Formats: sequence, structure tokens, C-alpha cells
Amino acid sequence: MISCMSRKNLGFSLFWTPARPLSPPGSGHGRTEVAQQDNPVLRNKRRYLEELLDSSDGDEEEILICGEDLELNPFDGLPYSSRYYKLLKEREKLPIWKEKYTFMESLLHNQIVMVAGDAKTGKSSQIPQWCAEHCLSARYRHGVVVCTQAHGQTAVRLALRVADEMDVNLGHEVGYFIPFESCCAPETILRYCTDEMLQREMMSAPLLSYYGVIILDDVHERTVATDALLGLLKAVLTARPELRLVVLTAPHMCSALQDYCGGVPAIRVETKHRAEVVYSCSTHTDPFGAALRLLLEIHHAKEKGDIVIFLACEQEIEKAYQMIRQEQPNLNPDLGELIPIPLYPTKQDPIPKPTPDKQKCCKKYRRKVLLTTSFGESLIWIKNVTFVIDVGVERRKVYNPRIRADSVLTQPISKSQAEMHKQILGMSPSGKLFCLYPEEFADKEMKAHVPAKVQESNLTSLVLFLKRMDIAGFAHCDFISSPAPESLMQALEDLDYLAALDNDGNLSEFGIIMSEFPLDPQLSKSLLASCEFECVDEMLTIAAMVTAPNCFLHPPPGTEEIALTCWRRFSHPAGDHFTLINIFNAFKEASASSTSRESSSEKWCRDYFLSCPALRMAGVIRAELVEIMKRIELPISQPDFGSKENALNIKKALLSGYFMHIARDVDGSGHYLMLTHRQVAQLHPFSSYYNSRRIPEWVLFHEFSISEDNSIRVVSEISPDLFAELVPQYYFSNLPPSESKDILQEVINHLSPVSTPKEEQKTANDNKENEEFLTEAPTEQRCVIQ
Repeated sequence: MISCMSRKNLGFSLFWTPARPLSPPGSGHGRTEVAQQDNPVLRNKRRYLEELLDSSDGDEEEILICGEDLELNPFDGLPYSSRYYKLLKEREKLPIWKEKYTFMESLLHNQIVMVAGDAKTGKSSQIPQWCAEHCLSARYRHGVVVCTQAHGQTAVRLALRVADEMDVNLGHEVGYFIPFESCCAPETILRYCTDEMLQREMMSAPLLSYYGVIILDDVHERTVATDALLGLLKAVLTARPELRLVVLTAPHMCSALQDYCGGVPAIRVETKHRAEVVYSCSTHTDPFGAALRLLLEIHHAKEKGDIVIFLACEQEIEKAYQMIRQEQPNLNPDLGELIPIPLYPTKQDPIPKPTPDKQKCCKKYRRKVLLTTSFGESLIWIKNVTFVIDVGVERRKVYNPRIRADSVLTQPISKSQAEMHKQILGMSPSGKLFCLYPEEFADKEMKAHVPAKVQESNLTSLVLFLKRMDIAGFAHCDFISSPAPESLMQALEDLDYLAALDNDGNLSEFGIIMSEFPLDPQLSKSLLASCEFECVDEMLTIAAMVTAPNCFLHPPPGTEEIALTCWRRFSHPAGDHFTLINIFNAFKEASASSTSRESSSEKWCRDYFLSCPALRMAGVIRAELVEIMKRIELPISQPDFGSKENALNIKKALLSGYFMHIARDVDGSGHYLMLTHRQVAQLHPFSSYYNSRRIPEWVLFHEFSISEDNSIRVVSEISPDLFAELVPQYYFSNLPPSESKDILQEVINHLSPVSTPKEEQKTANDNKENEEFLTEAPTEQRCVIQ
């Protein structure tokens, strides 16, 4: 008897539970139906990724089941499809494959296994599958497998790919969970996630008992979350001898990690081919323009193969994407179509999909052009990359704790980054790397390695997490690179100002609640303050909008004035935070106004030069924040947006968290001086006050970075009286002397009764004690830095 079966990877479930242990794995491997949410953001992302990954041939695979020749998949008990065997042949050609036996033996006999491999050797997709086999052989007695990634897009892409290779359903046996998005089920045995999500899971499950193997991938990227996980997992391994930790990194970090982990065995994997490197004769004054010109030269030369361009920043990615699309109609159709694909390391935007019309008119040849930055190497998935163009510089954000702002620095990439750009071509026998800088520039100007993010970032969220782990008994975090001491002190100081710490320097009850939200601590404080001021509904919308990607699109050349006119429709006199509420509410109305909700909202966003994916993501984030509020039983007030009292309450809630983000217009022309330091900033062009007749004197801003334009983003007007009413006195007393502080002091003196000399002395003593605590607090009791 011969029967025929068809299968596709269609299983897909969506849920996310912040800071909560995941469900224990099911005892069997049977299919479990999981409710699917009708979420266009996640559905579109998965569809775009599947098409660009080429993970499906377009037709259903068929399996002929003949007698006892049937081979069953041990993970789900179903027969393997013919596609499984096709992909298996491809997997066996990967450089990592020959190390499978060595790896499985090391995993069996060692708690920590390290794999140092070049880019594109297959370690991120194959090793998690081998770890799943290891857990299966132990019948999941010690748990399942989780693999962290530095970028959410990479986690989603790998989960799709691995589910296809394992011949199982995405969302069942293989899944992923990233911020505000999850595709998992209780029986999921291999989970891909971002390092931040595993870090959040540790807050409620410090020993991570659900997992038998934890894989830290891309450790060489040195993200704050990965470094923190690496430090804390050393203690977890001591408490759980059965747990296995697999560290995946680039070769240049292998020795340092081996020393850090105590001389653990390391498996080294190299690419098959060495790319040809072509250096420029001199340094380009405009590397961005030179990269695009070289792209067109390669395309006109009719040499086939996809192209990767490493640019300096994400703004250049957007600019290059628009320029390539505009140039497309001018290209010779016989050369084929250029398909620009922007890969943003810090965004969750879906990958743009080529329009059907273009696909039809250009069937001869389609060349993908991947646009990313030096931090986006792990986002590149395509196999047949033949050309890489490297501009050799990057714009890097470095946090300055003294002014509580990021400085944007343009500097050469590191030698290790340049080497990894070359490794992308390791699977191509004829790959070429075009370096838009001379060879001596690489030798003299480039540093050996990328600095750890923990030395260049705002550490307030990290310190809040470490304080939460301290409650769970993990008082020590052994960092591989010491965090910047000044940043640690500033983080402790800010958490103290936000009332997240008690008098002993431990996490307060208020701080514990703040840590439940996957938000910046200042934003969490504002959201909690909105419960007191009865404007929770509005603050939820503001929190979602500032957390989601920027909703304003860069208008095409010649349409700037039209876009500004469209945006003015949503402007609110109280400021940008209120404007964001108007935009979100209008988007909801547009989405609900038609039966074909998706197309209606997309058209509405195009008409108003707004990003539909960003607004949809804001809706997802808001829904998750509401769930957290309900779970910890916080009150949610009824919507009252538009009333005068509500506007005042929103400003009070914002000031409760962002009293450190205050600026004053010193000359009446929009030159804002920061209250905490002497930096001067301008309004961002996306602000509703930009080019307005009325420029507010005092403003609260959401974000400020020191760069060419020194702009403040998301700005709303406040009054000095409101600031004086809500600012913590000990924060105000620590502000540097300035004209703005004198003005505010007069307001405070006017609002407050005259203090007696005894009360003034008590206040001075309290301030002195606070200063001594912030200076002498034994941070080593919370976090060991080596």
C-alpha cells in the first residue's frame, strides 16, 4: 500500500509574558493547537522573511510512504519530507558540519563548550539543532534549548530556517521570542531569543531551570545583555551542574573567553574560501557616495552575485535605499533588477518587499543589495554574496554619564570588524571585498577590537536588573570587561532620584515594580506615576509610541512641505507627546474604518507620510504594557484625552520620570540649554514646535544626543511651577549653577514657606548623607567588577 502525505511548516502562535517563567515542556511531541492572534505586524514580518530566505520552493513537498522504509522525525513523530533530505545535503556542506562529533562529545563531558568560528560557517543554525538532539537523548530531564541573539531579526530568521531544516513546525517544536513578540508553545524544544529577553526571564527564574542547554551566540558583539548573562551564568552553572552553556564567538575573542571561563575546550571553525581584498589608493572624502558609485559599476559590469554594503550609520542605510530605488528606472533592464534590502541593527522593521510590478518586468536577473552597518553582520543571511563594499568608518554612540547623553562619534571600524566583513564571502569561491580605504589606513588607524557596550552605554537599566537579581541571591556579576565606574555611579544616582532604591541602596518596592516593565526606567516611572495622576490610558500610548520605531517617514525629495502640512493636522499645542497620542488615535480610527483593515491603514499612512509598521508595533507594545499593568494589578484610568485637567496630569506624569530631561530656551530663538549641563540643542525637525511661531521657553524632552545638529526629540512644554512642584529636592540641589537654576529657585522659594534655620540645617545634613552614600556605596556587594 502506497499513501501520500503533504506537510508545510504552518504552525504559528503569538504570545509574550514578560519577566515570567515559561511553561514546562510537554511530555509528548503531538501537535498542540495554539491560539493565533491576528497581528499584521508579525504576520507580514514572517511572510517577508520566508520569501527572502527562499525557504520554500513554492510547492508542497510530498512524501511517499512505502512499507517499512519510512523514517520518522524523532522530534514530532511524523515522517521526514523530501525537503528535509534536500536541506540535509546542504547542511553537510557547511564548514561546521565536520565538527559535529567533536562538539557532541564536548557537550557530553563539559559544562561549558566554546565554538570560535568565522562568519557564515553555519554555527548559529547547526549547533542549536545538535543541542536539541542532546536534550532529546536525555528525554528533556534537564530542560530544553535556548539560543540568544544580539538582534531580534536574526532570532526570527534563524528560527524560520532551523524549523525548515529540522522538518518541524515553527511555533511548535522550534520557536522564538523577542521583545513584544513570541512564537512559542509549551512543547517548543528549541527557542531562539534576544539576549535581553533571556535576561528578563532571569528576573523571575534566576536559575533558568526550564533550560538544559543555554547557547550565547554572537558573544563578540559585546552587547550589555550578553556580557551580563555571561557573568551571571557562571554562578548559575555552579548551582546547576547538569546545565550546559555553549558560547559561540568569533576567533578573535576565543583566547580571552577561554581565560575568562577557566580554560574550557574550544572548537575552531574556518570558512572554505579566502576572499580577494581590493583596497582604495587613498581615503575617500565621501565614502557613502563612493560606495554607491562602486555598486553601479559592479552592476554595469554584469558580474553576477548579491552585494553587501557596510555603511557608517542607519541614516545612510535609509538614504542609500531611497537612492537605489530612484535610480532603478534609469538602469538598463537587460542588466536585471537591483533589490535594495535595508537591515537596521537597532530596529524591528519588516524587510521591504519588492512590488509585484517590478518582479514581473524584470524576470531575467534580480540582484539583492543588502544595506547595513558594521554592527549588522549577523543580519546577513543570503548564501551567494559575491561582493562586499566596506566604507571603513562607523558612527558610534558613546554615552557620557556626566551630561546623561549619547555622543555620536565618527571613527574607523576595528580590525576585527573588517576581518568579519571579509568572512562573509567565505562560502563564495570568487568573492571580492572592496575596502574604500588604503591598506595602511587599516594598519595605523583601526583599533584591534570593538569596545564592549558595557563601557560605552547608559547602565541604568542594567543596574536595575542587577539589583533585581540581588534579591534572588545573585549578588555578584563577574563581567568579562569592567563597566565604566562613572556610568555605574550615575546609574545608581539616577535610580535613587527615581525612588527605585531604598535607604540601604537596595531595590525598593517601587523599583521592583519598575523592573517589571521592558522600558527605560524613566519611562517606567512616568507610567507608574500616571496611576496617581489618573492618566494611565494616555501614558500607555505615549510609552508605546516612544518605544516603537519612529513613526515619521523621511519624505521623498520635493514632498517635504506636503509632509509637514500632513503632520500639522495632528499637532497638539501642549507638545510632541500629545501629538503622538493624536497620531496613534487617528491610526486606530483609520484601521477600524474599513473591512479590509490592513490595506486601509497602509493607505492612510502613505497619505500622511507615516510608518505603518511602526504604528502597528506601537499597538502591539501598548497591548503588552496593558497586560503587565493588569498582571501586577495596577489601576488603568478611563481615557480623558482632550480635557485641560488631563493635559496637566499627563505633564505631571512625564515630569515624575523625566525631570532630568529639562531644557530652557535662553534667547527666544530655539537655542535650548540643558538644565544638567552647558550643552545647547535645537528642536528636531520632526517636532511640532519646529518652524512654529510660538517656541516654548521651558520644555521636557525624551531624547538628546550630541552630534552635528545636537537636537532634542519628542518635546513638550512645561511650566517652571510644575517642575518646582514635582522635582526631588535633593536632585535639584545637585544641579550645577546656572541662570535657569536661579529662576527655578525663585519659583521654589515663592511656592514653599520660609524654612527655619533648624530645618535648613536638617536639609543640608540629608543632602550630605545622600552624597556620601552615592560616593561610597559598596557597589561590589551588588556587582563584582573584575
